[in-house]
Amino acid sequence: MRTIRLLDGATVPALGQGSWMMGERADRRDDEVTALRTGIDLGMTLIDTAEMYGEGESERVVGAAIAGRRDDVFLVSKAYPQNASRTRLTRACEASLERLGTDRLDLYLLHWRGSVPLRETVEAMAALVAAGKIMRWGVSNLDRDDMEELVAAGGTDCATDQILYNLTRRGPEHDLLPWLASHDIPVMAYSPVEQGRLLGRPALAAVAAARGVTAAQVALAWLLAHEGVIAIPKAGRAEHVRDNRAAADLALTPEELAKLDRAFPRPRAPVPLEML
Repeated sequence: MRTIRLLDGATVPALGQGSWMMGERADRRDDEVTALRTGIDLGMTLIDTAEMYGEGESERVVGAAIAGRRDDVFLVSKAYPQNASRTRLTRACEASLERLGTDRLDLYLLHWRGSVPLRETVEAMAALVAAGKIMRWGVSNLDRDDMEELVAAGGTDCATDQILYNLTRRGPEHDLLPWLASHDIPVMAYSPVEQGRLLGRPALAAVAAARGVTAAQVALAWLLAHEGVIAIPKAGRAEHVRDNRAAADLALTPEELAKLDRAFPRPRAPVPLEML
């Protein structure tokens, strides 16, 4: 498994696990816990969740999956923007820690930008680091102008920007991705297969059929071919996790990458960062 180096020298796997929509159905909980544990066994030890997902139920599923294996996992969660103030972020973090059954987060993210000034969020994150509740912090869904403001507000320790990025969402390649690379800030790409909507695209299916792999594996391999990109697909079943893990070993050829580039061209000009 290829790894990505963070600003402070820590390394994480380039292919992790998402948990969006986990915990929303009780009849799927056992399968979801098994899926996450399977991913850990396969080296997909970065697990991303958020207090927003199922209003904390996703964090509870993740907590069940990592029980007894906390030290094997790089654990990420995210705070609502309204909780990103000096007075509320500590309480939000502690609630997430309780649901996850742990005493610390490896990475804590601002889920998206709200009305709380970025400088205040930076200070609140730094206080959580000093208290040992989080090891490092980052952001999600911030565009280049937001990132520039974040750094100007003292956020030079930002560890990542988690964004919507896949074959059909290539707008960040114009300005955000180069800016992040110039500041040594890795990208964490959520919805790497566009919640399944990518899988029926003929060009993607053609590349997959020629290689004897799945369309999802090709879409993930395309992301993983980019330097400084961490992909966090969500899989609710163990067999789906195994399929995702195989994508980390799939090296697309220059010809295949060119074919995908033609089929999924990036926008001609910069566009505002998209969100799901």
